Amino acid sequence: MEEVNQAPVTWRKSTRSNGSGDCVEVADNLPGVVGLRDSKNPTGPVLTFGPKAWSLFVGSVKQGTLGH
Repeated sequence: MEEVNQAPVTWRKSTRSNGSGDCVEVADNLPGVVGLRDSKNPTGPVLTFGPKAWSLFVGSVKQGTLGH
């Protein structure tokens, strides 16, 4: 994996996360990639998606068209 020199990653939680903070966090301030991690394990693995794939996923969730 290529190292990128830039500003620190900014992680954000969903405004719909529960009161205990158990949710996923998204980092969308990186060029060409969107990161996703478990908020309970911030030093654990990170999933990465291309911006187009992430946008399609979020759109499907919002529209309720994502299969179960």
